[in-house]
Amino acid sequence: MIAAVVLAAGASTRFGSPKQRVLLGPVVERLRESSVGDIVVVLGAHEVDVDARTVHCPEWARGPGASLRCGLAALGPDVEAAVVVLGDGPDLDPRAVDRVVAAWRESGAARLGATYDGARLHPLLLARSGWDEVPDAGLRDLPVELVECDDLSPPGDVDSADDLYGRQPPLEAE
Repeated sequence: MIAAVVLAAGASTRFGSPKQRVLLGPVVERLRESSVGDIVVVLGAHEVDVDARTVHCPEWARGPGASLRCGLAALGPDVEAAVVVLGDGPDLDPRAVDRVVAAWRESGAARLGATYDGARLHPLLLARSGWDEVPDAGLRDLPVELVECDDLSPPGDVDSADDLYGRQPPLEAE
């Protein structure tokens, strides 16, 4: 089984309030439209009601890697790989998730990441064999096999209220 880990443990200081309350619902909805069989949302600085299984990461302030390790630890032994997404990427396209999963099934690579016009973004996929190698800084600086998603909308990255309210709506899935 492939599971999704949604990283949503941050303090949202630039947003001014817990942005997870606004953004997690759309991210979880989009993941449910993909092929993942389980979803775990990692919370830390703020407790948020969300329609998915949650895990609290007491070490969230150490960095995204600490949050990711908490999420991975919450997954069952039947999970072969985890799709990693950010809780502040409300435009996540479920087809990008499925494309990264399909590329992993073909290649068996330890880490894969979606690219949009050459920029590496989310989703990322981490095979179980790499779960013990997650640094506190997260996966950003680790090499990944790239999966082109140029024909899809990138997931977005909402850091401030201006980012949320000033953005264009996502392209509709065809």
